[in-house]
Amino acid sequence: MPGPAAQTGATSGAPRVLTRRGTELFMLVFAAVIVTFALLLVEVAQEQTVTRDLFLYGAAFLVLFGAAHFAVRRWAPYADPLILPLVALINGIGLVILHRLDLAEASGGPFTGKQILFTTVGVVLFVLVLKFVQDHRTLAQYGYTCGFVGLALLALPGLLPSSISEANGAKLWISIGGMSIQPGEFAKILLLIFFASFLVSKRELFTTAGKRFLGIDWPRARDMMPVLVAWMLSIGIVVLEKDLGTSLLFFGIVLVMLYIATERAVWVFLGLSMFALGCIVAFNLFDHVQVRVNTWLDPLGPEVDGKDPGFQLRTGLMGMAKGGIEGSGLGKGLPQKTPWASSDFIISAVGEELGLIGLMALFLVYLLLMMRGLRSALAVRDSFGKLFAGGLSFTLALQLFVVAGGVTGLIPMTGLTAPFMAAGGSSMLANYVLIALLLRVSDAARRPQAPAKPKPKQAPIAEAHTELVERPR
Repeated sequence: MPGPAAQTGATSGAPRVLTRRGTELFMLVFAAVIVTFALLLVEVAQEQTVTRDLFLYGAAFLVLFGAAHFAVRRWAPYADPLILPLVALINGIGLVILHRLDLAEASGGPFTGKQILFTTVGVVLFVLVLKFVQDHRTLAQYGYTCGFVGLALLALPGLLPSSISEANGAKLWISIGGMSIQPGEFAKILLLIFFASFLVSKRELFTTAGKRFLGIDWPRARDMMPVLVAWMLSIGIVVLEKDLGTSLLFFGIVLVMLYIATERAVWVFLGLSMFALGCIVAFNLFDHVQVRVNTWLDPLGPEVDGKDPGFQLRTGLMGMAKGGIEGSGLGKGLPQKTPWASSDFIISAVGEELGLIGLMALFLVYLLLMMRGLRSALAVRDSFGKLFAGGLSFTLALQLFVVAGGVTGLIPMTGLTAPFMAAGGSSMLANYVLIALLLRVSDAARRPQAPAKPKPKQAPIAEAHTELVERPR
């Protein structure tokens, strides 16, 4: 029979779980209502006939994320109740923008049907990860395997013929029979597992072992070498494949995880110094880097080899300027004039039609998602979970910063896409796996600990000695 404390914890924990999951379901319904209403506004603005199919889209959206909700209720009942609704809302806003581009007959469409298909497959992967990854700590046991497979996935497109791996000058894809996949999107999760597991196992050696040089305690080379090799290989591979965005993403992820593991700001300083040096070297070695930097510095610059590299950035900036503070309204702008508005520049489409207010609201939703992830990282009890959840959350944060910075002209364009919004199957699938793993860590962080078993009472030493002495022979 469990003790009174155990019974009290069990009975008090159940209502809290039901409250969390009830909040999650309510927020999912609210997100579905917002998405349906936004689709209705787009149809009205484009003078389309509003049919019941529009409301079926909203119902299907709710059913899809309702299935995700019940998966969380079944396999991660203590997980954060806001993470999934925030993801659903961001995903829904992306569907609205893609549907608006379809109505404008933007080149490359239709986008909506494909995005719904990718979202469905992503939710299926989300459910499977929650079901089969019962404890995030088991992933640490396969750290080196994940690192090897992640590097192999990164290098695979570069080893294949350009006819099935190259798109827009970058060798990132594997295209067979009309289907394409970007292995690097899944490699980032596998490499995150490797870096987190390695840094946890070598954490003490990073701060104590080694020699002191220039006032810094350096770890031993044999302890530092595996993570440095994996780090440099991952960055080098994607640089050679002309994927600057992913290389920047890997660089930032490892740098932040080093800081979290050691709590030493010197690693951030050294990393940023290496980044500055790498930028100078890349600018002088690679022509495509020079083109992107020159376009960033002067979007109105001259043509290069008969092409106008600044056209995309100019049209995106002009669209956001046209939207102004309040925006032109859903369905009333011209986002289709911007090349790749469905992927690289979907943020500019939001800024044009929803204005600065809508864009800041979208960034706030992203910020809440990242904060909830970081909160789970702080609350989880094991070191691997802290590093892993922190890395997952920072991946979303850095990816959004790079995308928004490139669209607004703050930094050069890198080719990354906005998580859960932009058209693209590989990014969508990988990000849903990421969210499932983040919810698994969140469930472990919020799950109440089992009460400790009371230790058996032992007789005091004096009493035991007296009993021993007085025992008859």
